[in-house]
Amino acid sequence: MNSSEYNWFKGDRISVGIYGESHSQSIGVKLTGLDFKDLDEEALRAFMKRRAPGQNAWSTPRKEADEVIIDKLEKGDFEAHILNTNIRPQDYSNLLRTPRPSHADFTAGLKYGPSFNSSGGGSFSGRLTAPMCIAGFLALSYLKTKGITISSHIKSIAGVEDIPCEDLSLLHEVRNKEFPVLDDTRGELMKQKIEEARQDEDSVGGIIETVIEGMPGGIGGPLFEGIEGKIAQICFAIPACKGIEFGNGFTAASLRGSQNNDSLFFEDDKLKLKTNRCGGILGGISVGGDVAPIVFDAAIKPTPTIGKEQMTVDLDKRENVTLKAHGRHDPCIVPRAVPVFEAAAALAIADLI
Repeated sequence: MNSSEYNWFKGDRISVGIYGESHSQSIGVKLTGLDFKDLDEEALRAFMKRRAPGQNAWSTPRKEADEVIIDKLEKGDFEAHILNTNIRPQDYSNLLRTPRPSHADFTAGLKYGPSFNSSGGGSFSGRLTAPMCIAGFLALSYLKTKGITISSHIKSIAGVEDIPCEDLSLLHEVRNKEFPVLDDTRGELMKQKIEEARQDEDSVGGIIETVIEGMPGGIGGPLFEGIEGKIAQICFAIPACKGIEFGNGFTAASLRGSQNNDSLFFEDDKLKLKTNRCGGILGGISVGGDVAPIVFDAAIKPTPTIGKEQMTVDLDKRENVTLKAHGRHDPCIVPRAVPVFEAAAALAIADLI
């Protein structure tokens, strides 16, 4: 895949195109069909900073300013790019020949052949979530004018769980934290797990929970029009995402119907759900934010590029070899991925709205 080629999400109403590679000169985005009004550049910088690398001990040491350069800003038509200023393509030589375990090196070679630029994962890198966040910020801004807010937090890392998200006011404060958890004490325990993995030249994964408030009822549809599928399609564009579940998700498989169902009731003449095991969606259609918010979890795998020596193969020599990866990588992707899931969900909901 050429670094100047756009990879497109073609929605029903909006389209998002992303180009670039981890170590290309620039990465960028096009967004069409979204009727945004104004762009708050200071708020955009703050949003991008939440995802930016090289800011703390649990992030990659690669430092990038991620300054957004706007190329076009018109009604329903937006283009922007980011310059990559701290690249080291030499760290990734021969990866098509000796592919990293659990990375896209091997499959990219199958699809694109020897011309594929594998530096830093190329177009499969988490670096490409930066332009996704630019488009997602515009979608979040647009949804805010419709009374819809989207907030994410770290639900767990390496088995250490945050407190349950029962107070949405706490969730709203997370975006102002360097480490995006509801309970800072649990956050410190998560940081310990990340540091232990880093010291061991390894990595850890986790779960991110996202809550969509203010969603109108009746959005979505059956079969291919369901909200779950729309959200999942964009979330799975985030390279580290390995699973999405709404509400009870996989837990529902071990329950009886009486345990998993959400009872409806009236309170002060307002319809509500006794619980929200459905995640705010029934039959692919939103129940409405005044009844229950949309809630989903995303599973994030451990960073596949690690310092530990691992077994792989030399595809040219057709023999087994060991690989000790070089380069700069996050010992845990989860903290920086939190705003990315807000962005992904916003793009999906904006397309539906």
